Amino acid sequence: MALPRLTSQAKKQMKDLQSRLKFSLYLLGNLPGAWFFGCRVKQINEEQCVVQLPYSWFSKNPFRSIYFAAQCAAAELSTGLPTAVAITGKASTSMLLVKIETTFHKKANQTAFFTCAENQKAQEMVNKAIETDEPQTFTLKSIGKDAQGNLLSETLVAWSVKKRSLKSTS
Repeated sequence: MALPRLTSQAKKQMKDLQSRLKFSLYLLGNLPGAWFFGCRVKQINEEQCVVQLPYSWFSKNPFRSIYFAAQCAAAELSTGLPTAVAITGKASTSMLLVKIETTFHKKANQTAFFTCAENQKAQEMVNKAIETDEPQTFTLKSIGKDAQGNLLSETLVAWSVKKRSLKSTS
């Protein structure tokens, strides 16, 4: 029997991630660096995830642009949240970032938006890991753009997901 794309718990989690307060608390507890940079979920659904990164004192560098690490954090978040949502409500599954590669195209000197439009790929790979009991490694792409739609960066984030094994207590 095929696993559902998203469970009801995952759909609730997507709604919670779009709540400013709940998302801030999530970041503060789990990813304080992304919280410090001011990352926000602009949109998350079954197709895509958009993370907003403000240009502010917290995210800028001495060259009057957004610090590369802040951009990588937002890009990682835009690919990691769909993967985490895909896991929610299913068999105990772990996820691990295994590689990140970014190409910067333009100076980011205003609020940036990082979009991953491959949420269904994350769902499919999580389901495959659970159904086959085999770890799955996959790459999701995040595109960073400014408010005018100018391309700032492209980030490839490789994730590994695997179903946790039940340990016997003998």
